[in-house]
Amino acid sequence: MILLDRVTKKYGKKGLALDRVSLHIAPKEFVLIVGSSGAGKSTLLKLLTREEKPTSGKIVVGGVDYDRLKDREVPLLRRKIGTIFQDFKLLPNRTVFENIAFALEIVGMTNKEIQFTVPKVIDLVGLNGKEHNFPKELSGGEQQRVAIARAVVRQPKILIADEPTGNLDPKHAWDVVSVLEKINQHGTTVLMTTHNQEIVNKLQRRVITIDGGKVSQDVAGRKS
Repeated sequence: MILLDRVTKKYGKKGLALDRVSLHIAPKEFVLIVGSSGAGKSTLLKLLTREEKPTSGKIVVGGVDYDRLKDREVPLLRRKIGTIFQDFKLLPNRTVFENIAFALEIVGMTNKEIQFTVPKVIDLVGLNGKEHNFPKELSGGEQQRVAIARAVVRQPKILIADEPTGNLDPKHAWDVVSVLEKINQHGTTVLMTTHNQEIVNKLQRRVITIDGGKVSQDVAGRKS
């Protein structure tokens, strides 16, 4: 599903962001990526979404060899990869339903398809009854769940969650993690970066530690 072979990323005089990183992540895995700020976690995610290109090394995601990926094909690639961020990036003047539907509108889905698909995703993330609420009327955890719903409504094979619980209190953080676990159980590969050691300990999933641009540890989880 995701293969990195000796991937290096240099940023001019700033030096190495990633240094010969090799990884294999299988389909349907739930993987936690940890490391201090500046260790290279965000660079790794940007390479996977093709926001950045590696200086050297090979990246293959879902059978797509990034060496052969043309710039005009990048939008199609990104439809297969859902992304969630620490800040929710919701549209403030759109309701929960409309925020999620927007992800389908921009790829040309019909109104009938949208009306059929969006309620299913709202149910998946546990926001029934909140369809007509605006973001400002929701808690932080609920806003993050809207962001998750928007990321998965196009049924991506891979979901990348970059510090998705970073701005949340413990209860809402676990609500979000539970939704990610449910999505993973439906067959989506989940990569999640986190600084939260309690989440790492309790989830018992595979943990990849990045330190100084290198993979310093790769520990299999007790949950599969």
